[in-house]
Amino acid sequence: MPAVWISMALFALAGAISPGPVNVIASSQGARHGFLRALPHVAGASLSYCAVVLLMGGGMQWLLQTWPALTTATQYAGALYLLYLAFKIARAPTQTQYTPDAATPGTHWQHGALQGALTQGLNPKAWLVALSGVSLFVPAGAEAGTTLWLFCAISGVVCFGSVACWAALGTLIRQWLQPIHHQRLFNRVMAGLLVLTVLDMVDLL
Repeated sequence: MPAVWISMALFALAGAISPGPVNVIASSQGARHGFLRALPHVAGASLSYCAVVLLMGGGMQWLLQTWPALTTATQYAGALYLLYLAFKIARAPTQTQYTPDAATPGTHWQHGALQGALTQGLNPKAWLVALSGVSLFVPAGAEAGTTLWLFCAISGVVCFGSVACWAALGTLIRQWLQPIHHQRLFNRVMAGLLVLTVLDMVDLL
């Protein structure tokens, strides 16, 4: 069994640590607001991915294969939402001192967690990775439910750690972002990277 856990963790890591919209936004949040203020996004994205894994294990993969139009609709809904986030990042206001914003902790957690959950839930990459993982590690049988929950738990932990690493990466460059022109450049680069992921999602590259 431990060998299976390791295989699940490595599979989840390969999908979660690679560049993507969730990780790009995590870096942007870490750079703009600090690591702790990026954690709501990290937590929301991780919980959302757990939900995606459970849905796939519960038969969602059959539904998507039966009605491919659902996959296309999800893909374009996600693309529109990510383009909206890219626009917000590109137009984000600069700060004379790059310090955490003054939003109340509760409000920040709610907004950040919701944004992370939506970004992950509308990310076709997350659905494809979950589909592949469920097909690989959750065979039909008496123990399918237990195996699914195990894969979901491992995926959630690995996803949290991976996205948190990207948030920490953003935090590391906060000193470089003190000048206003560096902030503008960073925001536009992050927005551009997010747009590139959208173009890749809809097969326009």
